[in-house]
Amino acid sequence: MDSLAATLPEKKRSLRALLATNFFLADVQTGLGPFLAAYLASAGWKPGRVGVALTAGGIVTLLLQTPAGLVVDQVRSRRALVVAACVVLAAGALLLSLSTSSWSVFTAQFLIGGTGPFLGPTLAAITMGLVGVNFFDRQFGRNQSFNSAGNVACALLIIAVSHRFGNRAIFMTAAALTIPTVVAVLSIRGGDIDEELARGAAAETKSGEQGGAEPKAASMLRTLFGDRILLTFCVAAFFFHFANAAMLPQLGELLSNGVKASAAPFMSACILVTQLAIMCSATTIGRFAAAHGRKRLLLLGFGVLPIRALLYTLTRNTEALIAVQLLDGVANAIFGVVSILVVADRTRGTGRFNLAQGALATAAGTGAALSTALGGALVQRYGYNISFSALGALAIVAFALLFFGVPETLRRDQVPSAP
Repeated sequence: MDSLAATLPEKKRSLRALLATNFFLADVQTGLGPFLAAYLASAGWKPGRVGVALTAGGIVTLLLQTPAGLVVDQVRSRRALVVAACVVLAAGALLLSLSTSSWSVFTAQFLIGGTGPFLGPTLAAITMGLVGVNFFDRQFGRNQSFNSAGNVACALLIIAVSHRFGNRAIFMTAAALTIPTVVAVLSIRGGDIDEELARGAAAETKSGEQGGAEPKAASMLRTLFGDRILLTFCVAAFFFHFANAAMLPQLGELLSNGVKASAAPFMSACILVTQLAIMCSATTIGRFAAAHGRKRLLLLGFGVLPIRALLYTLTRNTEALIAVQLLDGVANAIFGVVSILVVADRTRGTGRFNLAQGALATAAGTGAALSTALGGALVQRYGYNISFSALGALAIVAFALLFFGVPETLRRDQVPSAP
């Protein structure tokens, strides 16, 4: 382990188990979503029905994001919540592997879509409960690195499994991977998790000691709408994902127009480039955010998005387009780590950390859903360059909201004196 385990030696085992949980859970989630469309198409589903099935799961996820955060704030055994979510994910994956009937597919999408909103906030809450406010930045960055490493490992595993056994085996593999995920999360010792810190209800001193009496949780409305800075950040996150979500699918379409036989490998390469960039940078991002603050990193992450959109309009060279995905990795690594740190900063002592996480995920999910709809319409009517330009303009709006509306959120008493 790194110096954090040396600082918290009594929690060394739990910190290792937390990283393993992030790694294996990435495997489970990666194996369920991205390959469903191809699986259903190979089973004879028409494109329209495939779209409806994918949309159904997305709607369930979007509707549950904020309520899931509220649940995570209230439950006392968050490890059990992760285990329950893994069981439901496995059931959905097995259902998909056994049948492609409408009943099976839509039931599976409901199960899978309903579990996703609980997993991210719960693991973030467990992390906060394990390491506290002062070390949350760097540990959450490590979590994201292991999560991306899991995505890379799963992508390679799925390529091998599907090539050898067919698409149905993808979902069986995803179900099987819930087993090491459950083992990992149960290896986190419950006594190492401070339940009040896990929901953001307790503050800490520089020494890491919990300070003051347990406060009463802030009201939901005050948490979601009473903090102008947090609300502005959620709006900025909405525009960030409104601009970002459609870019990679449109890149895939662009690649397939010219080299149809190689489109899938090129898309896999794009995804792997993004995940490798996140894997290599997330830990460093967490450490930088802990030492120097959040806003400079966020401005960098938001700032590369309009540049990426512009570069997509300047070339049709496949290798160059894949290389541009490094910017996607940078943007997503920064947003994935630092956005949760901003939420933690703004909800410190309120007891609503996970509720605010859910609200942020709702804003991001809504932006992503609108992005694919807008991008598809613009491509169909005006072509790829106009669509990328419009998405780049939305990215500039996101950057402006962040620059003018969100100040630095790191408090000086959150900076630990030594790693």
